[in-house]
Amino acid sequence: MSSPSLYKYQAGGSLPVTAPSYVKRQADDELFQALLKGEFCYVLNARQMGKSSLRVRIVDRLQAEGVRSGTIDMTTIGSQQMTSEQWYASVLQSIISSFRLGVNLRTWWRECSHLSPVKRFGDFLSTVLLTEIQQPVVIFIDEIDSVLGLDFPIDDFFALIRACYNKRVEEPIYQRLTFTLLGVATPNYLIADKSRTPFNIGRAIDLQGFRLSEALPLLPGLQGTVKQPEIMLRHILEWTNGQPFLTQKLCQLVLNTWQDGTIAIPTGQSASWLEKLVRSRLIDYWELQDEPEHLRTIAHRLLYDEQRAGRLLGLYQQILDVWGKTVAIDNSPEQTELLLSGLVVKEQGYLQIRNPIYAEVFNTEWVEQQLTNLRPYAINLRAWLSSERLDESRLLKGQALRDAEVWAEGKQIGDRDYQFLAASHALEKREQQQALEAARTREVEARLVQEKKTARLQRYFLGVISLALIGVLGLGLTAFWQYQTAKVSEIQALSRSSEALFASDQHLDALIEALRAKPLAI
Repeated sequence: MSSPSLYKYQAGGSLPVTAPSYVKRQADDELFQALLKGEFCYVLNARQMGKSSLRVRIVDRLQAEGVRSGTIDMTTIGSQQMTSEQWYASVLQSIISSFRLGVNLRTWWRECSHLSPVKRFGDFLSTVLLTEIQQPVVIFIDEIDSVLGLDFPIDDFFALIRACYNKRVEEPIYQRLTFTLLGVATPNYLIADKSRTPFNIGRAIDLQGFRLSEALPLLPGLQGTVKQPEIMLRHILEWTNGQPFLTQKLCQLVLNTWQDGTIAIPTGQSASWLEKLVRSRLIDYWELQDEPEHLRTIAHRLLYDEQRAGRLLGLYQQILDVWGKTVAIDNSPEQTELLLSGLVVKEQGYLQIRNPIYAEVFNTEWVEQQLTNLRPYAINLRAWLSSERLDESRLLKGQALRDAEVWAEGKQIGDRDYQFLAASHALEKREQQQALEAARTREVEARLVQEKKTARLQRYFLGVISLALIGVLGLGLTAFWQYQTAKVSEIQALSRSSEALFASDQHLDALIEALRAKPLAI
């Protein structure tokens, strides 16, 4: 095996024009031909997909065709604590430097101070840039997503780009001017007023990963390093799915291993050897080995906004759960953000994880850990799942359930979260129903007890009344008996008195006494 020639892959940053490892893709020719025709173009994609390297190559190719190109790198201008006037002036200064124009910006800007910043910018293009440069002009605006951090509306800037295109019919000078926007954004993110957007007149350039047929410039570094470089390159692309940064980095890792004198790949075992290398140098302890930073950039984009992170992780969890299956594209903000992170790609109308490395790094355990850091009910959910959804004591109730609902509102959480919250709702509803039924039972029981008490009281009062009536009746009978007894005694007394008088020959008095006794006997 011969020693490989000096060769260097580059992971991250813009590849210079002379870089041997630059991979020309379909997007190269599409963008080049479109700009030669004067079309407004935009390349909006995830980070570290090779946008800046593409720009460097296209600038070189355009120059060979007599087209002057200049670049405005928005990250060098800044976006914080800046007025619109400062921002537009900074953009113009970048144009002056990039095209090497012979104008003093401070003087020119001061002379136009009576105009708005966007008007000054537009006038500069026509009266300075297109006047000094007579060739076709292409302005590349790189890192365009930086404008999202500005403290003032930026719609006027994009509307001006559209106006430059529209003026081509009336003012031929503008036929020599076109723009190309590059960045991590979508048209909807960049401009709010859709009636003024330049994106409906521009051409989107789709920047895909490396295909095997395109990646042949990567072979020289592998030749002399491994016995079958074509097979090794194919295995590398199987791991990265052509993601430019990871492909360049993995190729360099293979080359470094050979240079360190540790490479020894038995025939037919290149796939297993490469897997060990990927796991040991990219996947295992990836937070510590992620240099230049790539995987941490993806993680940061997913997690930096806590409110949005729950929705993104929930959606990604669904894609991860059906790895090898499909989640249909609906162009929701969450799906758009996942696409811009680079973690997923569109495949025939569906979302898929971009490559096996991402699937291994951002796996189910990683998602669960991140959701654990976000969920207010993480411990309960984990215990409930561990019990195979049988331990209802882990479900939420009352205020805890209300807090969980507030947290989940607006988030596209995973199926297990929905099942957990639904089970908590069902349990709470069931317990509320049971409590209601128990309250009704207690109410009926209390009513029965009260009715029993009332019945006892009624029986008591009836008994008392009965006893009272009996007492009254007894007293009446006693009084009547006493009255009758007294009458009998009185009659007897009158009879004896009458008899005594009759015996003593007092017949008249005897008759009177007898008459007195007669009414008493009736």
